[in-house]
Amino acid sequence: MMQQSSSAWSRWAPPAVRNLIVINFIIWIASMVLLRRGIDVNDLLGLHYFSAPKFSFVQFFTYMFLHSTSSIEHVFSNMFALWIFGSTIEQVWGAKRFLLFYIVSGLSAALMQELSWMYELGDLSGYELIRTEAGLYSTKDFLNLLVTVGASGSVFGILLAFGMLFPNAYVFVGFFIPMKAKYFVFLYGALELYLGVHNTGGGVAHFAHLGGMIGGLILILLWRKKGEISQQNY
Repeated sequence: MMQQSSSAWSRWAPPAVRNLIVINFIIWIASMVLLRRGIDVNDLLGLHYFSAPKFSFVQFFTYMFLHSTSSIEHVFSNMFALWIFGSTIEQVWGAKRFLLFYIVSGLSAALMQELSWMYELGDLSGYELIRTEAGLYSTKDFLNLLVTVGASGSVFGILLAFGMLFPNAYVFVGFFIPMKAKYFVFLYGALELYLGVHNTGGGVAHFAHLGGMIGGLILILLWRKKGEISQQNY
């Protein structure tokens, strides 16, 4: 009985994907519980702007394991995409290489987010107060408001990897419209670039998504150049 249960548990996803999904959901539940006790984990460990008082380098790693506590949609959509696309990639690359790719994509997404904030904000050194739609803030308090969380950067890196490894596999857009993975990835990347440039999307970190794709692309090309992964597409 125990062996059968263990086997059933291990079959639904390969080990790295399975553990990442479990860890992300546990952290999401813990974040909600702690928030009710007055501890905002997303504010403590989410990625802040590098010149904000609340910024810490550890946030480059911790932010990718945090998700919005306002609803389950954010964590569920990221983990669903991780399961769908990541499981296949891990079976090709193995757990260690897949996990490294996941982390590097998340780090490159964080770096791109920092660069986009830097470009958008410009030089704030001469300002003591900043007025926003929500009110008047000191510069330090305003910078502390800038925070991003989520595994989306890593997931977008995985999406790009899937498009490169399985370019002719079909992805169903909206669960109904079939599209080859290579076209889906290209159009999705173009859409993220457009939304990022035009600053649309309700606070979604579009440039972070692109950063995850770019970091993933660089790592795949590097591995292929070194002969560590196959040049063959499936």
